[in-house]
Amino acid sequence: MALKQLVRNGMSAFSLVVAVSCFGAALTPSLMPRDPNVQAALAAVAASLGYEAGLLVRSLWRYLEIPDFKGKVRRVWWVLSLAASTGILVYSLAKAASWQNATRAAVELPPLDTAAPIYLFAVGGLIFLGLWFLFRIAGGLRRLVAWQLDRVLPRKVGVVLSVALVGWFFWALIDGALVRSLFRAADASFEAADILIEPDIAQPRDPMKTGSAASLVNWDEMGRWGRHFVASAPTIKEISEFQSGTVMEPVRVYVGRRSSETAKERAELALEELIRVGGFERSVLIVMVPVGTGWMDPGAHDTLDFMLAGDVATVSVQYSYLTSVLSLLAHPDYGVAQSRELFETIYDHWTELPKNNRPAFYVHGLSQGAFNSQATLPLFDMLGDPIQGAMWAGSPFFSLYWSEVRDNRNAGSPAWRPTFGNGSLVRVMDQYGGLQGEFTPWGPLRAVFLNYGSDPVVNFTFDSSVRPPAWLNQPRAPDVSEELSWFPVVTMLQLALDSMFALDVPRYGHYYVAPDYIDAWAAVVEPDGWSKGRADQLKEIFSRRGPAF
Repeated sequence: MALKQLVRNGMSAFSLVVAVSCFGAALTPSLMPRDPNVQAALAAVAASLGYEAGLLVRSLWRYLEIPDFKGKVRRVWWVLSLAASTGILVYSLAKAASWQNATRAAVELPPLDTAAPIYLFAVGGLIFLGLWFLFRIAGGLRRLVAWQLDRVLPRKVGVVLSVALVGWFFWALIDGALVRSLFRAADASFEAADILIEPDIAQPRDPMKTGSAASLVNWDEMGRWGRHFVASAPTIKEISEFQSGTVMEPVRVYVGRRSSETAKERAELALEELIRVGGFERSVLIVMVPVGTGWMDPGAHDTLDFMLAGDVATVSVQYSYLTSVLSLLAHPDYGVAQSRELFETIYDHWTELPKNNRPAFYVHGLSQGAFNSQATLPLFDMLGDPIQGAMWAGSPFFSLYWSEVRDNRNAGSPAWRPTFGNGSLVRVMDQYGGLQGEFTPWGPLRAVFLNYGSDPVVNFTFDSSVRPPAWLNQPRAPDVSEELSWFPVVTMLQLALDSMFALDVPRYGHYYVAPDYIDAWAAVVEPDGWSKGRADQLKEIFSRRGPAF
């Protein structure tokens, strides 16, 4: 009786099999471990998209007037489809724990006893039903619009136009009423957090510090992470734990989003402050681009301060209050514009200084900061007077120079740690190495990419929905499970979701740590007297300092 009801209601057996298959595929290993709620949500979304894709195939089948199954054949088809769907579902839920543990083993996390299969099924089923009803509402609205259009237009034209109109309506509703409102609320919330003055971070008293009473940059306008960046700089006493010779306090300049109205004004203020505090009198100058909120990883800049005995000046400017993902979605041009203005302003002044009496010039960025830095580094325009190098960590998959290196890598080198050209300009490393090999010695300009093989922000690509990404080829990165398989569309959804949880496991995913920053900076800056023993000593110091967050 139930089977007859399903058939009468027009439920698609083929769509059901596709939906359950997508549900199971979403539970298979990915790059980052996930908790049951996230697993259930991903599986439900994948199942919902699979079901609707199956309906689309059925509609095309009928449009081409290919005969449907009839009578007994149709009932047999339904029985076989239900049996297959049940088998796939039971198998997937039974394997969920071992699949999740395969991912956890790759990133050195302890295994789970169970993946809560009943919970996954219940929560995933509820989310799937909610999405199913939403699609049915959209379908009903489309048919209503098509029915009205049938009065004035040919039927097939009305069908196409009704799809376009309903699609536009839902997009406008989501983008206008929901997304924009959420962005405005998020922007206001993050700005409020950025303005908040932390009681445990004191304003500098030294007039040569940014944010002090003598500074050109107002302490209250530097932003939460700017104040933290300046106030948390290593002291001479701390650096002296590692360095035995002359030690000085590092120069740090940071200009907040609220310090000036325009990107150009903020860049010019950063230059004036850098000149005031003697930044161009140091041996090394770093133009560092933060992530969306203005945060910069202490593991990157603190390590360099130790390596260079404080003889380094770092300058940065905030361009957003939002997280990197929200910043890219809401204001993708803000970061690029600010990064370009800052680099050009500092670089133009640097080129006016005597070549034998100016600091070595480097750029750095993590995540969105790496993308913005690469998007605005005018490589050809500065060949007459080039900077000395760049160190980029966790470059998003669409970053200008990273995508060039990855897509045009030397034959035989893996996509997750490619070699490029003769290695005299660009080298790629991860937590397992990559800087040593059969390379031509470094040239005058050095660029190092620090990327982890399990980083979904680096590995995500839209075409992973239709073909396996190159980083899945053998040999794989050590932190990518051998059990990870490619599925159309589902793998792309897994990577997108993994990107949201890529900061959960230190030294994996998108969570870059001090030991690897030390090796990357050593290759780029090459401090005097540097050795593996010195590197190990500094890594030990930072292991005692704890995580950067």
